[in-house]
Amino acid sequence: MRMLSDRDLKEKGIRFSRQHRHRLIKKGQFPKPVKLGLNTNAWPEHEIDAWLKARVEQRDASALSDTSDGGRHDDAPACPRR
Repeated sequence: MRMLSDRDLKEKGIRFSRQHRHRLIKKGQFPKPVKLGLNTNAWPEHEIDAWLKARVEQRDASALSDTSDGGRHDDAPACPRR
């Protein structure tokens, strides 16, 4: 099992500050780290990959529901036609 450090998270595109990550963890919105030592935390790679996949699926589901009305939102300003 591969464990990811803070640096590894950044390489995967997760550039949250430690404080923001901690807030998300407290809310249950980000995987909890595994304590490897007194000052060392790491995340199982499969948990981070699953979290990222869920974000993409959430985005895609939102995009599908947005296009079900033709992509037009009532509060969106109309684009002028040329």
